[in-house]
Amino acid sequence: MIERREFYIGGRWTAPVTPRDCTVIDPSTEDPCAVISLGSEADTNAAVAAAKAAFPSWAATPPAERRAIVARILDEYERRKGDLAEAISLEMGAPIDMARDSQAPCLPWHLKNFLRAFDEIEWIRPLGPHAPNDRIALEPIGVVGLITPWNWPMNQIALKVVPALLAGCTCVLKPSEESPLNAMIFAEFCHDAGVPPGVFNLVNGDGAGVGSVLSAHPDVEMISFTGSTRAGRAISKAAAETLKRVTLELGGKGANVIFADADEKAVKRGVLHLMNNSGQSCNAPSRMLVERAIYDSAVETAAEVANAVKVGPASEHGRHIGPVVNKRQWDQIQGYIQKGIDEGARLVAGGLGLPEGMNKGYYVRPTVFADVKPGMTIEREEIFGPVLSIIPFDSEEEAVRIANDTPYGLTNYVQSQDGARRNRMALALKSGMIEMNGQSRGAGSPFGGVKASGRAREGGHWGIEEFLEVKAISGWAPDLAAE
Repeated sequence: MIERREFYIGGRWTAPVTPRDCTVIDPSTEDPCAVISLGSEADTNAAVAAAKAAFPSWAATPPAERRAIVARILDEYERRKGDLAEAISLEMGAPIDMARDSQAPCLPWHLKNFLRAFDEIEWIRPLGPHAPNDRIALEPIGVVGLITPWNWPMNQIALKVVPALLAGCTCVLKPSEESPLNAMIFAEFCHDAGVPPGVFNLVNGDGAGVGSVLSAHPDVEMISFTGSTRAGRAISKAAAETLKRVTLELGGKGANVIFADADEKAVKRGVLHLMNNSGQSCNAPSRMLVERAIYDSAVETAAEVANAVKVGPASEHGRHIGPVVNKRQWDQIQGYIQKGIDEGARLVAGGLGLPEGMNKGYYVRPTVFADVKPGMTIEREEIFGPVLSIIPFDSEEEAVRIANDTPYGLTNYVQSQDGARRNRMALALKSGMIEMNGQSRGAGSPFGGVKASGRAREGGHWGIEEFLEVKAISGWAPDLAAE
C-alpha cells in the first residue's frame, strides 16, 4: 500500500491542514493500492498564497532562464520514467506496456514541442510598419489553477503545467483524486529540476474541496480545466464572479466517416482507435459512419476486430486493454450498453457484464452496435468506454449532417482516397480537430474543440499563448536596448 498524504506547496512537502484520507483503488483488482489526503479550502488557499508570492520573481525571470529550468524536467523524467509508468498503470488501469510506451512519454513529447515553440516567441514585437512606435508585449497572466483528469493524466499535466511555467505563470495543480500518484512524481521532477519554491504547487483533492475553491479564488487569474462538460459548466459559473480566464477541454463524440473508397484497414483502424485506453479518451472515434455500399462488410469486420481485442490486468505485458477506472464508470458503461439494446441497436460484439473468465476488476467487454440511428442515447452521449456505434449513410451531405448533429465538437475523422472529398469534409465538419486516413496531427498542433467540447487550444504556440496577456504599447522608443 502506497501512502502519500502530503501536498507540495511553496517548494516543500507539507501535511494537510485538516487531514482527510482518500483510498485509491487498483481497477484491475478492486483492491486498495494507495492512500492520499484530500485538500481543503485552507490547503488550497496556502498553495495559492505560495504561487502569488512567487509570481513577481518568476515572471521577471529572463525567458532563457525559465526555459533552462523547465528543460531540466526532461532529465528527471529520463531518470524515473519507469516509476511514472508504473504509477499510471496501477492507479488508472493502463496496461503496463501502454503506460510505458504511450501514457508516460506524453511528458517528454509535449515538453519538447513546447520548448520548440517557446524559442520562436517574440516577447516584444512591432505592431507593423504602419505604426513604427507601437509594440505588442506578451506577459504572463499570473497565478493559474490547473485541474486535470485521470484518463491521460500525465498528458494533461504536461499540456498545462509546462506552458504555464514557460509563460512565466505560477500554478496550483489539482490532479484527479482517481490518479494522483503520477502527479506527485511530477512534483518531485519539478523540485529536483530546480523549479523555484512556489512556482509549482500541488494539492490533491476533489472538486468540492479544491476545484471549486480554485475556480472562485480572487488571486487565481486563470483556470485551465480538462474533464466532463458538466464540470466545465460549473467551473465557468464559479469563475465568472472574479472574471478570470477559463480554458476548457471537455468531452467528445467523434465521428469516423468511412467512405466506400477508404483503404482496406480503415475499419480495423477505427475500431482499435476507439478501444485504445479502454475507450477512455475524449477524442475517441466512437461513432463510425459507413457508406451504405460497404456497410455490411464494415459491420462484419468491426465485430471481428472487437471480438479479437484482449482484455486483461494492467500489470500484464502485451497488447490488450485494461479495466476502466472505477466502479462508477463501469456501471455507467453497462447502463449505456443496456440502453443500446433497449433502443433497438443491433449488438454484434461484446455486451453486458464482465469478459469471459473474469469475476473481479472493472473490465468491460469490447462492444460494437450496428444499425444505430441518429438520436439514440448511445449515438448522442459520451460513453467513455470501449463501445462503438456504427451508422450507415448514403451521401457525403448526409454524412456531414449526421456527424455535425451532436453537442460536441472535439475530433472528427475521415477515411477516403479522394483528396478533394477529404478537403471538403475537413472544412465541413464542425470540430476543433480533423484527422484523415490514419494520419495523426503533427508535433505542436493544437488540441481542443468547439461547442460542448470546450474551446481550449493546448499544445505548441497556442498552448503557451493561452497563459499570456497581450499588452498594446504606443510611443515605444525603438532605439533603446530593451528592444
